[in-house]
Amino acid sequence: MSSSDRVVLALGGAGTVGSGIVKALLDKGFRVAVISRDGNRLEKLQNFVTPSTKDHLYTLVGDVGTEEGAEAAKTSLLKSVGKVTDVVSSLGFSWWQGGPPHTQTLKELHQVLETLLLSTFTSWKAFFPLVKDSASGTYTFITGGAGERLLMPGTGFLTLGAAGALAFCQVVREEYPDVPCKLNEVKVNMGVATAERMGTGYINHLDLGEAVASLVEKRNTSHKVFSINSPADLKTVFLEEKV
Repeated sequence: MSSSDRVVLALGGAGTVGSGIVKALLDKGFRVAVISRDGNRLEKLQNFVTPSTKDHLYTLVGDVGTEEGAEAAKTSLLKSVGKVTDVVSSLGFSWWQGGPPHTQTLKELHQVLETLLLSTFTSWKAFFPLVKDSASGTYTFITGGAGERLLMPGTGFLTLGAAGALAFCQVVREEYPDVPCKLNEVKVNMGVATAERMGTGYINHLDLGEAVASLVEKRNTSHKVFSINSPADLKTVFLEEKV
């Protein structure tokens, strides 16, 4: 199956991490679908990608953060594009720095968990069945190292949510060891930013996008966790075809 015959659903594709992945997939010839609650972010994404690839980008306003919303989005998406052959989910990679736990409310904790963990689950539940039984299908989680440590003061709830996302990805790998589709996780132990917001300890979202697109394209490994600890890891692990 050529790239032009494959339709990749990029969950979180309108965000910083996701937009880099979407652009790279489109540049490789894939058709790409993105669902977001925010139509303005979808419009910005359409203006961000390479102009010649816009016709291969399908956007849909929807909410995958609830079971009902994810199922409704799936129905609308399939009517629009006909099929989904691959899924990349960057919903488990986000940022929060609201302050120490004693200053927060239960509502705030729920919101962080909904963003990082619960939406990762509800979207996976809806879309994993579309690819899991295909040997040519892929499902790739993008997660972050925040779940393993407190990155800085005031990010405690981020650690809780990110830890949940990491644990969920492990559960999926171990509960479904024999699924034909390629099931992988890219764990980014750095910040991810656009070129104008780069700083020490960050990687460019376009570089990450190229690496993830390469993994999706090759489909020659499964049930692996690829840890990114430096910009060099993107090149040695993905771009030099060591997957």
